[in-house]
Amino acid sequence: MDELMSVRCLATLPVVTLGGDAVAHVKDAVFDPAAERIASFTLTGRALWWGQLPQDLPWPAVYCLGRDAVMVRDRDALFDLPLSVARRDALRGRLLGAQVVTDAGEPVGTVLDVLVRGGTSGRVVAFRLAAHRGLTPGSRHHRHRVYVPRGETRSADGRTLIIPEHATTYVTDDLPDFVTRVGAFHQRRRSALP
Repeated sequence: MDELMSVRCLATLPVVTLGGDAVAHVKDAVFDPAAERIASFTLTGRALWWGQLPQDLPWPAVYCLGRDAVMVRDRDALFDLPLSVARRDALRGRLLGAQVVTDAGEPVGTVLDVLVRGGTSGRVVAFRLAAHRGLTPGSRHHRHRVYVPRGETRSADGRTLIIPEHATTYVTDDLPDFVTRVGAFHQRRRSALP
């Protein structure tokens, strides 16, 4: 099984070719809700103070996503596009800070982080939320940090995510427990398929 990685931890990772050349740094991840995975990375220059590059790294060009770097075959993996398009796509595909509601319309919380599979999949597995009190009734805090499985996530408007109501039954604030629960969640999804 590929390691679960936090999207917040991906920011500032170097983008390195198989030959060992550092060609950029990750600025942010852009998500594709339909594909349920990272669509691309926005980039900064090799020195972090260079600012955003007018290039992005589309997911199909990623050779491997690891804890210490994003690997690409060569420098040609970076895709040139106008900076205005890169910024627009990055804003449209951002999940951090998005409001989360169930498909029944119940508010769940705000996305603090996104967990993805490392390696070659880049699949979104779960969200770490600042959860509303109703989601965690035993919590003494107004906003409790929890993990919730992705489920069949839909984006209502680019700043709101809609998750299935039954996904909230798998919520936990403990990451090892969450891995067990998300396994049960995906087993339930597979058994429901015809």
